[in-house]
Amino acid sequence: MSKKNMKLEVPKPLDAQEVLKEKIPPEMFEQVAGEKIFDQEIEGEAIGFFKDAYLRFKKNKAAIGAAWIILFIIFMAIFGPMMSPYHFREQHTSFGTMPPRIPILENFGIADGCVTMDIFEADLEEFGDAVKEIKSEYIWNYKGREIKKVIADIDMYEYKDAKEHYFIFGTDNIGRDLFVRLWRGTRISLLIGFISVMINCVIGVTYGSISGYYGGKVDMVMQRFAEILGGIPFLVMSILFIMVLGAGVSSFILVLIITGWIGMSRMIRAQFYRYKDYEYVMASRTMGAKDRTLIFRHILPNAIGPIITQATFAVPSAIFSESFLSYLGLGIQAPEPSIGVLLAEGQRVLTSSPHLTLFPALVVSALMLAFNMFGNGLRDAFDPRMRGL
Repeated sequence: MSKKNMKLEVPKPLDAQEVLKEKIPPEMFEQVAGEKIFDQEIEGEAIGFFKDAYLRFKKNKAAIGAAWIILFIIFMAIFGPMMSPYHFREQHTSFGTMPPRIPILENFGIADGCVTMDIFEADLEEFGDAVKEIKSEYIWNYKGREIKKVIADIDMYEYKDAKEHYFIFGTDNIGRDLFVRLWRGTRISLLIGFISVMINCVIGVTYGSISGYYGGKVDMVMQRFAEILGGIPFLVMSILFIMVLGAGVSSFILVLIITGWIGMSRMIRAQFYRYKDYEYVMASRTMGAKDRTLIFRHILPNAIGPIITQATFAVPSAIFSESFLSYLGLGIQAPEPSIGVLLAEGQRVLTSSPHLTLFPALVVSALMLAFNMFGNGLRDAFDPRMRGL
């Protein structure tokens, strides 16, 4: 056969229905006529941004624990002074520098109002029944003279005839209850921290929004002003303001907001440079939306998460700044306490009465640690890269 007469046979394509009939018997099929078939409905509710952040935050056990610590300290700062029968200004001069005495723990030898003293044996009669236990005795050689001394536990509440009183955190040098003064001082420190941070947020958000939205020369002038203001040493500026205005809550708040808003404004400026050229913002501008609407309705809500996170980190920073200035002697004037004032008073008698420094140091340390852990949890919760984790 010649090549002209040769025909190329192409295999007939297989019919899908015939293949299915060979593998699946027809009696397994059911005819559906006049019935509409829908996809399965998706069960569950839509999760928004804030709910998703809340669900992620709940998984962070450290942040939850820090939140409870913060709430407890705030609760004690509000109601703690009311739990004691003494006023924060009330003085008991005969009860100066008393050690802590707690009703239940004193039965176990903890916080029982006793102090360990190194005294001469001849002075034991002066303390009388207040001497609970003599731990050791030794001979002290003073200029060639041998004098017997003892180390004994002295019940200061028995010695000063104060058995009916309970000072949970002890007293200061003029007999004021440290428990009341500590929580009263914590209230003032928290008040300074929260008010200054809220004012800094308002100023920083407004300033950063205008700078980031308009850009160009407006941004350049505003940022140069912020850099000049931020270049002034904080301590020098604080001393000048307190010397002129006097030490007080309002003076401290003013000192903390002079430059405290700069960090917030820079963060908001970066957020505006990121979002202002997005399509939905350009579409809204094309439809005639005003600048104020674009700033506060379309762009600023995207920065809510970073604003909350940075504000949380700013609160302990403000409290630490107040404590630092008060420790240097620039704090709230007596008789009003604050954590820094109590630390400054306690460090003068640190070796003889360590409880005056211990309890304020524990509270301020707990605040610093709790706020930082809480802020870390908020930062991770609001991070969009962690959605679904």
